[in-house]
Amino acid sequence: MEGWGLIEALGRSALPPEHLALLAAVAFATAVLSAIVGMAGGITLLAVMLLFLEPLVVIPLHGVVQLVSNSSRTFIQRAHLRWDVIWRYGLLLLPMGFVGLWFARALAPDVTKTMIGLFVLAATWAPGALMLGSHPEEANPKRRFFLLGGVVGVLNIAIGATGPMIAPFFLNLGLSRFALIGTKAACQMLGHLAKLVVFGIAGFAFQEWLPLLITLSACVIAGTWAGSKLLHRVSEVWFVRTYKGVLTLIALRLAIGPFLA
Repeated sequence: MEGWGLIEALGRSALPPEHLALLAAVAFATAVLSAIVGMAGGITLLAVMLLFLEPLVVIPLHGVVQLVSNSSRTFIQRAHLRWDVIWRYGLLLLPMGFVGLWFARALAPDVTKTMIGLFVLAATWAPGALMLGSHPEEANPKRRFFLLGGVVGVLNIAIGATGPMIAPFFLNLGLSRFALIGTKAACQMLGHLAKLVVFGIAGFAFQEWLPLLITLSACVIAGTWAGSKLLHRVSEVWFVRTYKGVLTLIALRLAIGPFLA
């Protein structure tokens, strides 16, 4: 059970105060980004965290922060949730999460970072490449979310952020914008919850990272509130262009960094 011990050991690490401060600022900024653009904050935060920590540390910690973020959106839109979508999506998340953990433990950290970097680039510039099928919005809704939950169960552990991939599957369901935002947030909330269960069983020491988790969670909540206030004052075109440029640089750093070392 060497792999389980590795994950437990990775939880016993210290993050320098200057890194904690920087990640707090990034968590706030990415929450503002999500509030204004509608998505992409989670994958941006993941990419930045990977500049400082190993993937098997970042993925569970990032899961806690995103659980807080998606839970808040789910609560706000609770009256509009489509529970038939949510429970189907959640059925395979946990069992397939253990399959994802097997892959994550089998890959070297540099390989995982490269994979995530390439995933971020695809999510930023070619989101269509992440679709499971050419027209996911045309798939049968019952099968669509059952199978999607199984695939996300694996990728949630191995990659860490799947929001851009699952977004097209919520189209063509006749959902209002409130139901779409709330239902998608609820599905992502379940995905992050399953991820935390998998890593908890594997022995990851979440308690060793409480200062970071509390700080980032508070910053995400504050950023969501601030972003909602700025929503009508920021040029979305300018903001999206800046976001894509910065995220591309970070993704390239993750994807090719191991080859430059």
